[in-house]
Amino acid sequence: METRILGKDLKVSAIGLGCMGLSHANGAPTEENEAVRLLREAVEDGYTFFDTAETYGYKEDPHHNEKLLGKAFSGMRGKLVIATKFGVWFDYSENEYHPKLNADSRPETIRKSVDESLKRLNTDYIDLYYQHRVDPNVEPETVAEVMSELIKEGKIRHWGVSMASEDYIRRAHAVCPLTASQNVYSLIAPDESLFSTFEELNIGLVSCCPIAKGLLTGAYTKGQEFEQGDYRRGSAWFSDETMDKTQPLLDYLTQLGKEKNATLGQLSLAWMINKKPWIVPIPGTRKSSRLKENAGAGDIRLTAEEVAGIDAAITIGTT
Repeated sequence: METRILGKDLKVSAIGLGCMGLSHANGAPTEENEAVRLLREAVEDGYTFFDTAETYGYKEDPHHNEKLLGKAFSGMRGKLVIATKFGVWFDYSENEYHPKLNADSRPETIRKSVDESLKRLNTDYIDLYYQHRVDPNVEPETVAEVMSELIKEGKIRHWGVSMASEDYIRRAHAVCPLTASQNVYSLIAPDESLFSTFEELNIGLVSCCPIAKGLLTGAYTKGQEFEQGDYRRGSAWFSDETMDKTQPLLDYLTQLGKEKNATLGQLSLAWMINKKPWIVPIPGTRKSSRLKENAGAGDIRLTAEEVAGIDAAITIGTT
């Protein structure tokens, strides 16, 4: 798989793997041996960039996902780029399927989090350490200063933010340069309002939910049922209204796919990586077939006219 550069010098595969769904938000977690097998298969398929977080787990094992990566990647650490996150914790006391998200980016919490993540990941450094969500009680300068210290100590090599505003990004970057920002970005959530900021500051965009949790594959229909613990259950993305609005876009992609010999999911990924050299999508999957399919998106070349055509189809689907 081809590679891209996030920030100044973080080299990653053009398509990364979002690992959350193996442990969290997609219903019951994947059986451990199968998850480990899939992660190792991803390496064989050319993935080098793997995204997790300290909170990707479930009530009985809230840090399940990091431990999976630590087990799967034993002995191959130097070949891979691992991103994980700090700054939130889940309260499972009221709803174990949709726990309440709480922010905490106090310096002492960050230091505790990084040390525990290093142990679970079975590594002595983290390639990319994200602030998972902004903590309204902690200034960005304070968080950035801790990141600067962790970089000097060798515990992390790069840092980033997730779902942060332009003002927050600029203030944090001024103290310790950011390598990446992780945001929801896809054909049904095509917000490019921060693009000029990313280009000015040389910050990469890591796109989470780039296929809209599978919606853009065309595999789901109206009335789709999802199991308890699957965050798609009740999601507006899978409502009948959204399905109807998205259909013209899917029809357009279907026709383009015939011309490019590509699937809907591949075109959804190719659209963004052909837009900017600093965008890296991290689709998740539990299936070997999807793993290979998504990896193939990195080889699809779209002309400026084809990208513009997809942009026009997006407009039809969102009006």
